Amino acid sequence: MVDVAIIGGGPAGIAAALTLKARGVRHVAILERESVLGGVPRHCGHPPFGLREFKRLLTGPSYARRLAAAAEAAGVKILLRHSVTALKPGGRLEVATPEGLVTLNARRVLLATGAREAPRSARLVGGDRPLGVLNTGALQAYVHLHGLVPFTSPVVVGTELVGLSALATCRSHGIHPVAVVEAGSRAVARWPLGLFPRLLRIPTYYNAGIDEIIGHGRVEAVRLRDGREIACDGVLLTGRFLPEASLARLSHLAVDGRSGGPEVDQYGRCSDDAYFAAGNLLRPIETAGWSFREGGAIADYVADDLAGGLPAAGDEITLVAGEGVKFVVPQRLSRVAPLRGKLQLRVERPISGQLRVSSEEAVLYKRRISTRPERRILVELGEMKPPGEAKRLLVEIVS
Repeated sequence: MVDVAIIGGGPAGIAAALTLKARGVRHVAILERESVLGGVPRHCGHPPFGLREFKRLLTGPSYARRLAAAAEAAGVKILLRHSVTALKPGGRLEVATPEGLVTLNARRVLLATGAREAPRSARLVGGDRPLGVLNTGALQAYVHLHGLVPFTSPVVVGTELVGLSALATCRSHGIHPVAVVEAGSRAVARWPLGLFPRLLRIPTYYNAGIDEIIGHGRVEAVRLRDGREIACDGVLLTGRFLPEASLARLSHLAVDGRSGGPEVDQYGRCSDDAYFAAGNLLRPIETAGWSFREGGAIADYVADDLAGGLPAAGDEITLVAGEGVKFVVPQRLSRVAPLRGKLQLRVERPISGQLRVSSEEAVLYKRRISTRPERRILVELGEMKPPGEAKRLLVEIVS
């Protein structure tokens, strides 16, 4: 039995463990399926990481090592190569370990399994199945962890922030992308970051996508949807992140079909109140620094809950994502006053209008916004006072 079992040893999970130990929680364990802690930053061999956490500008691997060292120094029990295979009611976990299958019981469980990039199958890319089709995480693991260069002249798909990370990785390892392909009419990353491909003199095709991958054995070319063919030796699929929520989906926990992560209240508490969630599992996607801070904040709530300091779950208000809103996190609010925390939103398309939170005819919050997909939108819960009888709040953008 442990007090808190944390599933995932990335920034959110490690931050949660550090906070729990600082709050006096004695038995805290991190279960990590890899052989080392650190999560995605382990293979991001470029800055900026760690400025807020360690007051220094670090590369991803240096940041990951510092996180792991901090967890060890705090006395966190670190269980590497431990894969949780099932979540059971009340905090009971089934775990595959190097020694075999075991059951671990925890008073509370914090899910911090992060997010992953959408694979080729989810992008509906047709054609052959040659070697050389990778996502950013696989590329960075190849070059930073194994010293391998999987291709020299790939086509890069996507212009989210992670796409720029992929370009930086390519540039530092002698890989020369021949094109960047973006489905939208402009770069997803904020200006001026979206200018990065141009600075590297890489042609960028907007309103475009790969229709077919061509190659026997290895990638030889891609055909775009307009019929144009580009010779290349690899395809690098970036972005379009999905929460790594397979454990939650296969369990008794409620999962939000819009965000892809588990449904939570403002404390990060799941539909089984023995479980909490934090980090990019909740929604795709935020930076390592954001996930670190979020992991620490949710861990504070977990510590409060262990001490009997959280309101009981049950009497809740449902949040509904309406017009123009892709998802809203949290999906439920425990009925307390004053409300604490923030709503996190994303939009489905570029949109301008009035962001509005309402209960029936009563408008509780409104402001003008102009935003695009993958932009962070926050609403302070403390600025809203839901009516006592409210059962649901509608979050929408009215053009």
